[in-house]
Amino acid sequence: MPVSITLIGGPTALIEIDGFRLLTDPTFDAPGAYQLPHVKLEKTIGPAMRPDAIGPVDAVLLSHDQHSDNLDNSGRDYLFKVKRVLTTEAGAKRLGGHVEGLAPWSVAHLRDDDGNTLTITATPARHGPAGIEPLSGDVIGFVVSSSREDTSAVYISGDTTWFDGVAEVARRFKCGVVLPFAGAAQTRGPFHLTMDTNDAIETARAFPDAMIVPLHTEGWAHFRQNGEDLRKTFDVLGFGTRLRLLEPGVPTVVEAP
Repeated sequence: MPVSITLIGGPTALIEIDGFRLLTDPTFDAPGAYQLPHVKLEKTIGPAMRPDAIGPVDAVLLSHDQHSDNLDNSGRDYLFKVKRVLTTEAGAKRLGGHVEGLAPWSVAHLRDDDGNTLTITATPARHGPAGIEPLSGDVIGFVVSSSREDTSAVYISGDTTWFDGVAEVARRFKCGVVLPFAGAAQTRGPFHLTMDTNDAIETARAFPDAMIVPLHTEGWAHFRQNGEDLRKTFDVLGFGTRLRLLEPGVPTVVEAP
């Protein structure tokens, strides 16, 4: 079964799979600035859809809560309106309420009234180069696997660079759709905090049976690369047919190549 993905903006996307509806990292604020303890972030593009236009979702998959470009003020409000929220263990302690914390490789399940099941596996993520963890905090990604054998597994990287943890996800799971967070974010120094074009190519190589659908490539001033940079790189290196760029607000059916 194909997967439908609607890009709402930045890291926020609606993923529809086997009748389940999942939302990644909710960011619904208008453009503006956010002063974090060590850096100021500037949002430049508002969301393509408002929260009330999305409809009900079965779960929010929140890679981390500590950065405004992954969970902004409106996104925090949105968490109270959904059935389930899955995030890091540290994030669950900070957010409280019905938010569930997952360590890497931990599993949660979603079930519908017809007996269909989604298995959500938390995956390791590193929000920058080795040694960044005390500064950036915990992050996770997610693999979404369906009980239906004809539905491709989906990997959502969260804010991470290419590192051994992502390679291990590729070794453990055969995914037909991969959503790397790929804007080459740069705030603290001369290094990027999310995937750049090279990282995205490494990810595509590691998941040879997957369509690559990048998120988090636009809408914030600290991004150093965008979808067009990915397109040029993938085309030059022969991966172009496996890259799918999304138009904000437009539901897009994505199938494994």
